[in-house]
Amino acid sequence: MKAYYHLPGLFEFYEFYKVFLPIFREHREYFYDWCDIGSIYGAPGDCLWGGGRVGFGDADPVKVKSLMEAYNISMRLTFSNSMLRQEHLSDPKCNELCAMFEGRDTSAACDLPRAVNGIIIHSDLLLEYIKKKYPGYYFVSSTTKVLTGFEDLCKELDREDFDYVVPDFRLNKEFDKLSSLTDDQKDKVEFLCNECCFFGCYDRKKCYENVSLKCLGQKVEDHICVSPDKDKGYRFSDAMNNPGFIGIDDIQNTYLPMGFSNFKIEGRSLGSAIILEFLLYYMTKPSYQLKVREEIYLDSSLDLF
Repeated sequence: MKAYYHLPGLFEFYEFYKVFLPIFREHREYFYDWCDIGSIYGAPGDCLWGGGRVGFGDADPVKVKSLMEAYNISMRLTFSNSMLRQEHLSDPKCNELCAMFEGRDTSAACDLPRAVNGIIIHSDLLLEYIKKKYPGYYFVSSTTKVLTGFEDLCKELDREDFDYVVPDFRLNKEFDKLSSLTDDQKDKVEFLCNECCFFGCYDRKKCYENVSLKCLGQKVEDHICVSPDKDKGYRFSDAMNNPGFIGIDDIQNTYLPMGFSNFKIEGRSLGSAIILEFLLYYMTKPSYQLKVREEIYLDSSLDLF
């Protein structure tokens, strides 16, 4: 089996991927042969249907679409707002994006036309709307649903609406339960690998709801994080110590042999420098990591301060 990574920043890191993707294509020997890019996800910063993160992503959708199609990469629109109402469905910008990115694979190699681009979604109201108006998408059940119960995860996996389901990261290491899933269910699980959120957080769903309300333009107080390390911000080194962290050894030696092949990397609200570190760690052979850095940004006159 091969691991497929679902990477952050479709609109947020367009300039970064414009440099990285040619390296990935032209120097495949730099990267592990047991992994590939499954999709790149994101949403414009002012997207009404957006959720999870707010205020990030200003790349031109036309340029984004052109770049991803040039490298044959599935695009996922992050429409994971959990607080949508009927009146929000007519939003012109979101509908325009849906019309622009909709598409099906009609090549001879495809027995039945299938959706090539996806929607990461939370709201069933929005799900039914997009299914009817823009049928050329596959759907991903968003981690913003905070599916921490294994029975709830199984119910979500059994829904025909979804090709993929992202469980809460606190289910990542429930191997006894995960091993009981059927092959069809395992094919749909997409693990969130590098979450830095407090493992004991009891307020994660409220945090996402707060972001959703802000995406809708509502003036609400900032959510108060309950993490004891909330003032440190995101650090990959801390994420690696999270009990739910999934590293490359875990992927190769545990998850792939168990039949799981989809892994999500978070980071739309971070900087491109840390995104590069994710791709170096998860995808790049150690002996070529400096080469990739050099190709992207490093030169002999670079000063950090």
